[in-house]
Amino acid sequence: MEPYELIRSRRRTLALEVTADGRLLVRAPLRCSQARIDAFVGAHAAWIEKHVAIQRERAARRPPAPTAAEIEMLKARARAELPEKIAWWSKTMGVAPTGFKVTTARKRYGSCSAKNSLCFSCFLMNCPEEAVELVVVHELCHIREKNHGPRFYALLEQYLPDWRERKKLLTMS
Repeated sequence: MEPYELIRSRRRTLALEVTADGRLLVRAPLRCSQARIDAFVGAHAAWIEKHVAIQRERAARRPPAPTAAEIEMLKARARAELPEKIAWWSKTMGVAPTGFKVTTARKRYGSCSAKNSLCFSCFLMNCPEEAVELVVVHELCHIREKNHGPRFYALLEQYLPDWRERKKLLTMS
């Protein structure tokens, strides 16, 4: 049986999760017996084996994490290049962001706060120029349209008719 980490909570069902680094998590109700948990894990052995192998293979193919120096270089590059793009597109679109920040976010390239402050991940700088421009315009569109409804995409399409092709160039590393 694959070793696993047990997480008990106020849930009603048993669940399995294979993490990105290939670890197996078992989520269980607080009062669930260890025998029932082990039987559940045993009954799903084939599924577990398959998904652990998939995640470990993906982890092996993933590039190594950037060093602190590499991250600082990406941040410096973002701080140098993004303000000019933001200013140009803000003027073109007739919007005015209230602030600009660069982070080390791993799950999203950009965001726009309720107060219209823009935030960009330094890892965006690893993407092609067209993709960087898409993220900038996308976040500026949120100044007018706070959600991803039809009016938001109509606005995005107005400024970047090829946004779908540009989106394919985004790869989070």
